[in-house]
Amino acid sequence: MPVPFHLAFHVRDLDEARAFYGGVLGADEGRSTETWVDFDFFGHQLSLHLGQPFANAPTGRVGDHRVPMPHFGVVLPLDQWTALAGRLEEGQTDFIMAPQVRFKGEPGEQWTMFFRDPSGNPIEIKGFASDAAIFAH
Repeated sequence: MPVPFHLAFHVRDLDEARAFYGGVLGADEGRSTETWVDFDFFGHQLSLHLGQPFANAPTGRVGDHRVPMPHFGVVLPLDQWTALAGRLEEGQTDFIMAPQVRFKGEPGEQWTMFFRDPSGNPIEIKGFASDAAIFAH
């Protein structure tokens, strides 16, 4: 795996964040205090701090869809992506962009989905059939 990234951002409620990142997304909780909590987000470190979430607006274009910018996410092997998409669909996630395939049959074919955490932070999860496809052009 490449070197893990660290991303710190604000959430409005740590208990809500724990339920979402730990319960819904299945991230393992790490260290915490009364004002922040760390999660192992698919091998990367998220530090969620109490505060006002960052502003975002639907200014990004994904095909015919407008998506929130900025956003963050992770690229997963396709089997993990499919399992997570199923869990999110079963949990009746309010998707910005429901799970779907993009660039079918083209270089960079990918599966993607967009949704928000309970604080409104936008997340994109991508899935690829192979690592070689991630940067294909």
